[in-house]
Amino acid sequence: MIVETVVASAFGTNCHVVAPQAGAECVVVDPGVGVVDALADTLRRYRLKPVAVLLTHGHLDHTYSVTPVCGAHGVAATVHAADAHRLRDPLAGLGGPLRAALEATTGPVRWREPEQVVTVEHGTRTTLGGLDVSVAHAPGHTEGSVLFSVDRGGDPDLLLSGDVLFAGSIGRTDLPGGSHEAMLTSLRTRVLPLDDATEVLPGHGPATTIGRERRTNPHLLALRG
Repeated sequence: MIVETVVASAFGTNCHVVAPQAGAECVVVDPGVGVVDALADTLRRYRLKPVAVLLTHGHLDHTYSVTPVCGAHGVAATVHAADAHRLRDPLAGLGGPLRAALEATTGPVRWREPEQVVTVEHGTRTTLGGLDVSVAHAPGHTEGSVLFSVDRGGDPDLLLSGDVLFAGSIGRTDLPGGSHEAMLTSLRTRVLPLDDATEVLPGHGPATTIGRERRTNPHLLALRG
């Protein structure tokens, strides 16, 4: 399996590319600010053809390039139904300081919604480019945050955790749509039951595993008591 990460030019957002092998179809996850050229280079290097863009949630630092990426390949943006409204108007939920920080990097944001948007719910299972992908609704960072799990056959699953779980931390819950109580529930019911060997690709920062986070992440340790 091919897993490549392109780091955005703002907020350090990870854009992941996942494919079963070189020369195959692939999925693109969370295309953020300034990733278009580097993403295109990655796709050319491995001769990959995107069949979908998966969004772990609707915050602009994870969706900034979704429309050009979807348009370039004629594919849909996939997002949880509760965050679909952010693809219509992603600036609506940004406070002044966050918007100013973003536009200091990007300039004025001129937004256009992707032509094709597919919504998913908890428990959705689909096959994309030869990858078996399942969806777990994990609100807390936003109402529609999700975990995408990729089945790797006999190998440990790959978890695309967005801003739910990071190496050593979790996503903030003080932004519009966030809820600390919902985040704790998501960590307890969606994250802790996962197998220790599950490889985690977060929305920011380095990769980790569920086992490592179970042993060292203070937020998960607090839940375990």
